[in-house]
Amino acid sequence: MELPIDHFRLLGVSPSAEPEKVLRALELRLDRHPREGFTDEVLIQRAELLRLSADLLSNQVQREKYEAALLDGALGLELSSNREVAGLILLWEADASSEAFHLAIKALQPPQTPALGSGREADLTLLTALSCKAAAIQEQDERHYESAASLLQTGIQLLQRMGKLKDKREELEMYLVELLPYRILDLLSRDLGDQLAHQEGIELLDNFVMQRGGIEGANSESNSCLEQSEFELFFQQIRKFLTVQEQVDLFKTWNKSGSSDAGFLAVMALVAVGFSRRKPERIYEARKYLKNLNIQGLDSMPLLGCMDLLLADIDKAIYRFKESSDNDLTQWLDNYPGEILGALCDYCRDWLRTDVLPGYRDVNPNEVDLEAWFADRDVQAYIGQLDRSSGLGIARAGFSFFTSLADDTNLEVNSNHEEAIEESNEANKNSYVEENLEDNQSLDKEKFDDSNNYFRSIVSGLNLFGHIFLSLTSKIKSLPKLYYFIIAIFCIGFTVNFVGSRNKNLDQEIETPTQIESEFLLNENSVLRESDLEKETIESEVLLFDLLKSEVPSEEQVRSLVQAWLDAKSRILSGLESESLKNVARDTLVKRVYKERNKDKKGGEKQIIKANISTMKIVSQTLKRIEVKTRLSYSEKRLDSSGKSISETFIPDLKVTYILGRDKNIWQLVAYISGK
Repeated sequence: MELPIDHFRLLGVSPSAEPEKVLRALELRLDRHPREGFTDEVLIQRAELLRLSADLLSNQVQREKYEAALLDGALGLELSSNREVAGLILLWEADASSEAFHLAIKALQPPQTPALGSGREADLTLLTALSCKAAAIQEQDERHYESAASLLQTGIQLLQRMGKLKDKREELEMYLVELLPYRILDLLSRDLGDQLAHQEGIELLDNFVMQRGGIEGANSESNSCLEQSEFELFFQQIRKFLTVQEQVDLFKTWNKSGSSDAGFLAVMALVAVGFSRRKPERIYEARKYLKNLNIQGLDSMPLLGCMDLLLADIDKAIYRFKESSDNDLTQWLDNYPGEILGALCDYCRDWLRTDVLPGYRDVNPNEVDLEAWFADRDVQAYIGQLDRSSGLGIARAGFSFFTSLADDTNLEVNSNHEEAIEESNEANKNSYVEENLEDNQSLDKEKFDDSNNYFRSIVSGLNLFGHIFLSLTSKIKSLPKLYYFIIAIFCIGFTVNFVGSRNKNLDQEIETPTQIESEFLLNENSVLRESDLEKETIESEVLLFDLLKSEVPSEEQVRSLVQAWLDAKSRILSGLESESLKNVARDTLVKRVYKERNKDKKGGEKQIIKANISTMKIVSQTLKRIEVKTRLSYSEKRLDSSGKSISETFIPDLKVTYILGRDKNIWQLVAYISGK
């Protein structure tokens, strides 16, 4: 077996350590052996390996030969089969837990599976459990929560198969439970293109809430790792990564399982999806849902009143508000300076903006326009269907309040005439939808909204024409037919003028963007500028890094060499070329970079990497070898062939150790180690 570690890390000393320090480190390591339950045999082998490393590093001749081999790229240690387990224990002790875990699993698999009940099997199983948890903790520290969970699940499955170390397995299972909220946040917050991860996050969230007894955490026997206050903060944090429809589905499911809080949230989500998508049927569903809820201490009257208002049932909305048990609310209504309908609208706007619309990935809480809501044809059509006999009169009153298109005297028309106008409007709507269905699929949202607004102007004009014409003819029944014709011509002309005026105002509105549109355009341009800047940075070749030949390089020269390596590597992985790479790194590292690039190229991918040195410290320096520890600000974006983002990673504080070697009077990067 080859261990990915050198004698320095195996013993736990610096490459510049003197022989006395090496021997002192040996004594400490022999005294502080792991006491987790390993067999005496493997602990003896561990001590032998430590002594061999100390002997080599204490012998000046052997050490120089070994350092020369390291400079040539030889990092691994070859171990005989009888010392493999001891070597893996030392690898785990050197904070290389992930490597130790995977190598231990491999050693437990056929054909090298140890005999059942042997000491080697027991040592490998114990090492698997210990290194599994240590590796998961390291992944969690780097915020790779799903990767940490994957390690734990693998370790748990292996311990179950081995049928040993029940206490260790339960410890891993408990840690996996504690990791669950972080996993959910990790999966849901990923790029929207990763739908598999998003759906997995939703499923984990659903199971998590169901197991803890709903949002309230009613299941006292649940082994949830979060207290109720902690869960509420966690839940508020992840809601912004869920769409409004996803939340509706989750809240309904949890409410059916007995969570009353989920029922209330389902009501709010239904109102949010109804108002933001112009679907009044969802408002109607929310109202029915709220009536069936039994939440102690909840004054539902103002909420029902707002929903009645959105459904244009003004009389019922006023009644709901007056029946509220909130004295401050009723007093506010009584002292409102304007009409009560205006008070209800102000309250409803504030309710939508602050309580209903925030908390969804796909809903803008600032877009609260009641006038646009009541002017929407789908809203008008649905309200008309609720109650044709009485609802139309209420709805019409509500529309006139918001649009000011009609006078109260013009609304007193015969009910038969009202039905005829409504049927005409419905027919116009169906014809319009059928004629434009195919075209709308190819139009963008802005063009559809313009055409929809234009159609609304025509329908509003026809409605007004119908009201005026029918009102006049119903009051003047004895006029000759010629007068009827003159009245009709007058009303048609008035309607044409009205529609033209409306369209002129509409054109002005379209030509002058609203504040929200301006902000969106500004943000969009900013994003484009940032994207162009990033592209320009990637495509521009950095200055060719000259060979570093100074016998004793300064800290600034070492820093420049390491940064040149980072820049050149980033350039290659982005699909470009760099002449600096061969000047700053040995052939083994250069080949490794191009191998990684070829692998991405076959998959039609590329990496956009930004890595900058935040801090750097020279740990040891000789005439042949320099070791530096750095902290990097690291970000990585993986793109497919179309330029679409596949994944993104950002590590604000990445620790990396770099080894520089000098050969033929030239300093180059020999190796690097990420992490602690």
